[in-house]
Formats: sequence, C-alpha cells, structure tokens
Amino acid sequence: MNPDLEDLKAKALAIHERLCAVYECPIPYFHNLDPLSELVSSLLSHRTRNADSGRAFKALRARYSDWQDMIEAPVAEVEETIQGVTWPEQKAPRLQAVLHAIKERHGALSLDFLGAMPVAEARAWLESIPGIGPKTSAAVLSFSVLRKAALPVDSHHHRVAQRTGLIPQSMSVGPSHAALAALLPEDWDAQAVYDHHEIMMLHGQRCCFFTNPACGRCAILELCPTGQGRVQAEGRRPARRNRERADRSPNVSRSRES
Repeated sequence: MNPDLEDLKAKALAIHERLCAVYECPIPYFHNLDPLSELVSSLLSHRTRNADSGRAFKALRARYSDWQDMIEAPVAEVEETIQGVTWPEQKAPRLQAVLHAIKERHGALSLDFLGAMPVAEARAWLESIPGIGPKTSAAVLSFSVLRKAALPVDSHHHRVAQRTGLIPQSMSVGPSHAALAALLPEDWDAQAVYDHHEIMMLHGQRCCFFTNPACGRCAILELCPTGQGRVQAEGRRPARRNRERADRSPNVSRSRES
C-alpha cells in the first residue's frame, strides 16, 4: 500500500464531503442528451462560454434534421451555423470528421453501444478517434443519458486540485484525469463522481478564482496549502499598508477592501 496515495485519497474524500455540504449534493444533471449529441455539445464547448456553445448547439439542431444531415452539409454552412463559438473554422470540420469516423468504425451514427462497455473501455474507444480527448470522453459518458461514472476535469476543477495538492502543480489537465479519478472510491456510482466534478468546478468558479482567490471564506482552507500560504501572506501585508495609511492620513478612516 502506498501511504502517500492513501493520504491523497483521504484528502480528496474530505474535500468532497465539505464541498458537497456547501454546494448541496446531489447536484441535478444539466443535460439529458443522447451520447452522440452530448459529444457534439462537448466539442462545441471547448474554450467557449456555456451560453455561446449552447446557442450553437441549438442552431445546429434547428438547421439539420439529424447529425447525418450535418455531416453531409458544406463545411462553410456548418461553420456559419456555429459562429458564436470560439474557433468555428476549426470546430466545423472537426465535428464532421469525428462523426464520420464514428460511423465508419461502428457502422452507424450512434454511441448508444457505449452504455454496455466498462468506463475505461468506453473512454479508450472514444479517445481512439482524433479530436476526442479525455475531458470530452468523460463528458460524453457522464453528462449524457448513459450516466456512467467517468470523471471530467475542466480548468476550474484542475486549478482547485492543484492548489489543494491533490495533483502536482506541474501536471496538465490531460494527465490529471487519470490521477484524480484514481483518488476516488472505487464503489462510487455515477452520481457521486458527477457530484465530485461539479463541486470542484463550482468551487473554482465561485471561490478559488484564477486570480485573487477568496481564500478567507474557503470551506476547504485547512486542506489547502496554497490557500493557507496566501492567507498568511495577506495577513501580514495589510498591517504594513494600514500603518502607512495611518501615517499619511491619520484622520481618515477607510473600510477594508474586498
């Protein structure tokens, strides 16, 4: 048994329990899409705001009767339809190529068959297709109606994991999928794994910001060495600033900056 790994597993579970209390698990699923449609949605969302990728997905659905119709459309037309996303000129041909590859390999334009596969096997099948990485494969399996226990890691989730020491600072998002999934209990069902991703993402969005994280109100501060270091540093700096302000303007009171 690796004691360091066991310590990380215990820490991941403690973080999960505290953040679940804050963000009120279980968290409802936000999509009820079939896995092929979830794949299209996930590919559109790369480096794009949810509202913009959502509009692009709806525009595709409105313009094409089915995904086969989209594959057969001129690529310029698909690009025009998804103009609101980041890099539509790249995503339009990628969407068509990925769906075409699925049809060639499976013999039909469907991913429903993944539901009968173990998670690792289903992810490997998806990731064998150029253009599908670990985040997308996990999203397809977790967010779609397949509801499988696959862990996606987005930039917010990744940042919280790095700062709390669940993964090294040097580990990029791609490899972090396997490293972070290995810290979760093997008997967790799909809802628990989904909750874990969601609470880590929500915490990154609402507290553990990319710049100026709100460490002072963080529910997992005592589990986060990065946050503890920041709070200690901030606790020293304001005292110096306050003394300097008092020397300059002794009769002016100022409220604490947020």
